[in-house]
Amino acid sequence: MFDTLKKLFYPIIAILDFITKYFKTIVFLTIIYFVVSSSNDATSGNGLEQANLQKIELFGPIMSIEKVMEQIDEAKRNSNIKGVLLDVNSPGGAVAPSVELSHAIKELSSVKPVVAYASGVMASGSYYASIWANKIVANPGAMIGSIGVIFQGTNLEELMNKIGVKTQTIKAGKYKESGTPTRAWSEPEKQELEKVINDTYQMFVSDVAKARKLKVQDHTKFADAHIFTSSQAKEVGLVDDVATLTYAKNLIIKLSKVDKPSWKKEDKFDKFLDRVISEAVTNFSVMFNSTLKAY
Repeated sequence: MFDTLKKLFYPIIAILDFITKYFKTIVFLTIIYFVVSSSNDATSGNGLEQANLQKIELFGPIMSIEKVMEQIDEAKRNSNIKGVLLDVNSPGGAVAPSVELSHAIKELSSVKPVVAYASGVMASGSYYASIWANKIVANPGAMIGSIGVIFQGTNLEELMNKIGVKTQTIKAGKYKESGTPTRAWSEPEKQELEKVINDTYQMFVSDVAKARKLKVQDHTKFADAHIFTSSQAKEVGLVDDVATLTYAKNLIIKLSKVDKPSWKKEDKFDKFLDRVISEAVTNFSVMFNSTLKAY
């Protein structure tokens, strides 16, 4: 039984073991990174010019979006910022925060131009978040699409029987246990979950079609969870251009109509810590949470 439990909780044990072993190393490297970054900033500033452009990064699984939402809201309220570059490298994530980001970008693009740049992966939820940008540019090596919705769960019934664990449930409502990990799902439960999945998928397809000026009836061409290369994505209308980051930056400069482009700087140390913490939390959430995902 001990070996079974050890295997079951191995991911958590491995994470804690890694932190314990390498904590001092992580702290040391973090301090070195901060010192080097501060030194570089001191020698490579943009003078006293006021920033008029801002880059916002959407990296990693979409689970916690507070930081990105704050940046979007700040860019929207700051009258000095004339344009925003949304740099995306994310496989997607939970549906609700992806939709939240999509609406936030839509509101932002209504007051100032936004260019979304697929620097690596712009798929599912992260594509959803980007659809209302004025232009979508994809790196030639990026992967685009995967417009679909999924709900996954684990059936632990056999394992529980082996180690002698039983559940006790008191419920009200026929479908209250839909998605339970303690047994196989019944057909009515599967149908209930499919109803949610299909409705969410239709919302996804409808919003993409509206934002990208595509026909909903052609969803099997641009959606249906197809994964595209950048050039293929352009052919079906999911992106506007296939080019590099330099092109995307020049495009937002052009759309913003700024004479002297000056990019807003973000504290590198805060950015470094935010990314480390965010990726750790979101990856852990992806592994252990059963939720509706746009992946």
